[in-house]
Parts: sequence; C-alpha cells; structure tokens
Amino acid sequence: MSTVDLAKVELSIGGMTCATCAGRIERKLNRLDGVVATVNYATGTAHVEHATTVSVPTLVSTVEALGYTAQAPRPKADASAPLGWRVVASAVLSLPVLVLGMVPALQFSGPSWFGWQWASFFLATPVVLWGGWTFHRAALLGARHGVATMDTLVSLGALVSYGWSAWVLFFGAGLEPYLEVAAALVTFLLLGRWFEARAKRRAGSALRALAEIGAKEATLLLDDDAEQRVPVAALRVGDRFVVRPGEKIATDGVVEDGASAIDVSMLTGESVPVEVGIGDSVVGATVNAGGRVVVRATRVGAQTQLAQIARLVTQAQSGKSAGVAPRRPDLRGLRTGRAPPGGGHVGGLAHRGPNHVGCAHRGDSGAHRGLSVCARPGHADRFACRYRPRRPAGHLDPRSTGARVDPSNRHDRARQDRHRDDRYDDRCRRHARAGR
Repeated sequence: MSTVDLAKVELSIGGMTCATCAGRIERKLNRLDGVVATVNYATGTAHVEHATTVSVPTLVSTVEALGYTAQAPRPKADASAPLGWRVVASAVLSLPVLVLGMVPALQFSGPSWFGWQWASFFLATPVVLWGGWTFHRAALLGARHGVATMDTLVSLGALVSYGWSAWVLFFGAGLEPYLEVAAALVTFLLLGRWFEARAKRRAGSALRALAEIGAKEATLLLDDDAEQRVPVAALRVGDRFVVRPGEKIATDGVVEDGASAIDVSMLTGESVPVEVGIGDSVVGATVNAGGRVVVRATRVGAQTQLAQIARLVTQAQSGKSAGVAPRRPDLRGLRTGRAPPGGGHVGGLAHRGPNHVGCAHRGDSGAHRGLSVCARPGHADRFACRYRPRRPAGHLDPRSTGARVDPSNRHDRARQDRHRDDRYDDRCRRHARAGR
C-alpha cells in the first residue's frame, strides 16, 4: 500500500469579515486533492495539512482567488483601533441625522438648496460611503465570486436607503427620504464589528501570553565547555545549554549534568518543585528553582510541549481539531434494521454522553435488527443508546378500528410514526421520573 507524504503549514488569512468567510475558504481548500484545512476566524489563520504534491503557492493562490489574502503568520496590529475611530466619526455624524429624521419639531426649512433634508444628506454621505466602506468592499468581493454574505445585506440596505433618499432630494419632491436609516444602519453595525474586533483581540491575548512564557535566550555550552548566550530560536536538537538557579529552561530536553528542583506549576499547576537529576526530562519554560544543570535539547521550536499547548488552544478556539478530515458516521442500517458494514454491536455508534445509561438491548455480537435510534431533540445525551422497536409494515394501528396500515399510504405512515413517537415520549418521561 502506497503512502502519501504530508506537510503542514499555517497561513495568515486577511480580509475575513465573518464566520461565513472562514467557511468559504475552508471548503475551497478542502476541495483540493490531498488537502485538509481548518480555518479559524477568531485568530485569522488557516491550519493546512497537504500532500507534498500540493505546493504552498497553490494554497495561497486558492485563497486569493476568493478575494482574501494569505501569507505566513506574522504579528498583527490591533484592528480595533482604526475601526474605533471610524465608529466614533460615524456616530458623531449620524446622531444629528437620526434626531432630525425622528423629531419633527427640530426640522427646519431654508432655501430650496438647504433645509433639514439637505443637512441630513451632507452628514449621512460620509457615513454611508466612508464609514460603510468595509461592508461595501466585502460585498463587492463576494459579488465578484457569486457569493452573498452578511456584508452584502448590510451594503445593500445602506445603499438602497441612501440611493432612494438622494433620488427624492434631487427628483422626487414631496416624498420622504430615509437618510437616518442608512446612517444608523452603518453606525450600529460598525459598532458591532468594533466589539467583535475587541473580543477577538482578547481571545488572542491568552495565546500571546502563552507564547511569551518561554525563555528568550539560552546559555549554549560549546565543545570546549565555553558558554555563549544565544537566542532560543538558535538552539538545535542535541545542543547542550546551561540553566542556572532562577532561570527558565530554554526548551525541552534531558538533564546531562547536575541536579535541581524544577518549578513546573506553569505546566501542571503543581506548587511543589519537582526534583530532577541526570537522565530526567525537563520541559521548556519551566523554572529552575535549585542548582545548576546542563540540559541536552531534545525538542525545539514547534515541537516543544509549550508550542503544542498553544497550538491546541488555537484549534480549540475554532471548535474543531486541525488536521483531521471531517467524516460522517456510517449510520446505514440503523433505520432499516440492517447491520452496518463490519457488523458488531450497533450501540457502539450511539453517543455516550456524561449521563449515558447504557443500551436497553445489550448484546455481545450482531446488530439489533428491526431497531432504530431515537433521534428526537432533547434525547441525545440521556437516551441516545436506548433503541426502540420499529414495527413492520402493515401492523395493526392501535388508534384505528382494526384496519391495517397501508405502507404505501404516506398518511398512514405519518400517523404510525406519530403514535410511535408519542409512546416513546411517554417512556422517556417515565424513565426521567424514576431517575434512570
């Protein structure tokens, strides 16, 4: 059996405005042969595991073809700062427009070229065109690729209200403009986007703090036992470095000389330092609380435990495991009574939650023929493993006068299913009252 070599890369994605954008990029990347991608909207990154036959420029061009940018990850500026100024300016300009449009007593008249409507028009124009440019730009990119997103709705709503109002002012005297709608819509949604940017920045602060825990420099021990201060990034597997009392261990390794006590509370939460000696493993970013030790590096860079923890936290933010292709469970046979491919106990496919109570039809081998899983809402955790009998077609309907159910009649089948569901609901309520 031939194997395919896989490589991993993390791309920084720019231009995403909502979770729909992340979903579009993820689906597009996963359509490439040999590519499994997970896009995290919260961090603006894409974790891609790809075959060596697929180059990184191909991945980048695939993302750019959708109207976004892709590049190697780099520190990002605080996006909430410039957005905050846009929100403040839009709010200052929108408030008079909103007041004039909603309070008739404040509306004033003037020359034909200047009145409260024209004043509102001059104030609302920069709000709709400049303040809402982020929405208009995203809508144009989506239209270019035949996709409608939330930005499309916002852009259309603001432009339609603004366009109608402009037509009324120039050509439709006597009609009512809706400039306050366009200005308020853009302002409130900009405010929501500003809150979202702040939330994303705070969500990423935990990752940045975690990355800053590690040591910045290490004391490299040369072949002639001379010492040299080098950046941690310069360490390689097999290098020896010195860790003095009070210093952080630069990277994961094994103690080659000396003995000490290592404070591992950062990693495990254990308050008491752990004694280590020759041959014991140590973890980067932990603190040497005892004597001088010499450590040989065994893992550096992205392979250290600290880097792996940061990667897992990043993956947890997106709610999915990067590098794992999404697969649907094989549920064939559950509703038909046939065993799934491979046989075995069909109850193994059921969800086992914290309140799992076991399968009502236990067996060591073979499938439960003629049974089906309860898929009704609210039963997933407590009764997912309880199977109910599925009556054969043509059974006697207890609610009828003895006439047999016609399996080809959809009304008879629907009545049969409702009766079965009602009986199962009653049994679930009895189990709940009994504390089962």
